[in-house]
Amino acid sequence: MTSFVIALVILVVGYMTYGRLVEKIFGPDDRKTPAIEINDGVDCVPVKTWKAVLIQLLNIAGTGPIFGALMGACFGPVVFLWIVFGSILGGAVHDYMSGMVSERNKGASIAEMSGVYLGKPALYIMRIFSILLLLLTGTVFVTSPAALLTRLTPDALGNTFWIVVILFYYVLATLLPVDKIIGRLYPIFGVILIIMAVSVAGGIFLIPQYQIPEITLANLNPDNLPIWPFMFVTVACGAISGFHATQSPMMAKCITSEKEGRKVFYGAMIIESVIALIWAAAGVAFYGTTKMLSAAITDLGQSGVVYQISREMLGSIGGILAVVGVVICPITSGDTAFRSARLILAEWTKLDQKKIKNRLFITIPILGVSAVLTQLDFNVLWRYFSWSNQTLAMISLWVATSYLIRENHNRFTSLITALPAVFMTAVSVTYILTAKEGFQLPVSVAYPVGMTTATVFLGIYLWVILYKVGKHKQTNN
Repeated sequence: MTSFVIALVILVVGYMTYGRLVEKIFGPDDRKTPAIEINDGVDCVPVKTWKAVLIQLLNIAGTGPIFGALMGACFGPVVFLWIVFGSILGGAVHDYMSGMVSERNKGASIAEMSGVYLGKPALYIMRIFSILLLLLTGTVFVTSPAALLTRLTPDALGNTFWIVVILFYYVLATLLPVDKIIGRLYPIFGVILIIMAVSVAGGIFLIPQYQIPEITLANLNPDNLPIWPFMFVTVACGAISGFHATQSPMMAKCITSEKEGRKVFYGAMIIESVIALIWAAAGVAFYGTTKMLSAAITDLGQSGVVYQISREMLGSIGGILAVVGVVICPITSGDTAFRSARLILAEWTKLDQKKIKNRLFITIPILGVSAVLTQLDFNVLWRYFSWSNQTLAMISLWVATSYLIRENHNRFTSLITALPAVFMTAVSVTYILTAKEGFQLPVSVAYPVGMTTATVFLGIYLWVILYKVGKHKQTNN
């Protein structure tokens, strides 16, 4: 229990200290934001700061900090360390930079920013990669809430019914101006999500039978999956997530001052990590051992585990409240995933999104593909989502690094994004080489290749800041 409390405190202190350092390095000023300068009434719309924080939280949360944290807890309480330090040093930095660099580029998507800061090839690669990730994300966030709703409603309202209902809602949320549904409902949903997390945390603290084990570096995974790189990919949204780089530009179009950025982007990620920490703790406390937690996930699925923990820990009313919070979480990320896909395709095709027929022209095919994907096994979808998610995070951090090298007088400040970018490079490459959905290579091959790739990227980065940029500055002087 002590480790859990200390982890919560470190997250808060991290926001107040490291978050301020990141903000200082970026250097927000008083320039007009897209919400003020463009204000198109559809996507660039001014939103109050407190609403922007809650909307950003709902946009990025999904089932990631819940499902991912529960699966990550199968490795044992070592997962607490990754959630805490991964978020402070990586995830929150990633979200802040992707949001603020987008804001400085008129709300551009991560794909467009990749083209600006990494070159044209990166633009086309990231357009395709981002859209595929968003399709996977949106589909995951259709199937998981549908499964939960099926458990809460009569048998006549089966899984297919809820999939259709959720997809219909996604059509509306993707098409309508951001302030019509998202701006009005998401702050309310954000409060419900926070109440849900606090309720579960209260259940852990107040019910004597639930004991959170203290942090240990031991790998307690019952299937003997290695912590490196599997835990770092499994937790995903609770520590760092490339999906957030597709969502942050949405609020980058809506903040009214650059100085709101730390609260909206860095702050929302810290809140999400608190939620992930609570669910990781709930998983190990409720089932007692990682073996029993893993068995429950296998037998009941992630949705079933969430339902069981919520219902038995908090009773009927509290359980329903908690499950509703978990249902809202993915739905409110799913619709913004499809909205982000629409915006990226609109940038690509140059279709004016003020016209609803152009929005329909892009939205309907996207949701049609997702409807087909919902027929695939959720666990398969999640594995591909997790890897592509972390790979996108890696690329987004390199985009932010390039931005800081170009724009900051002290090029060494780019280390705040370069170091987590190197780390995520090693994670992503090693995982795809070893995973079942990847090349299934032995660790004796995958580990050296992953580390070598990361080292090469680090070497290129150091060459750029020590030699290329330094020589360029000397020439200008």
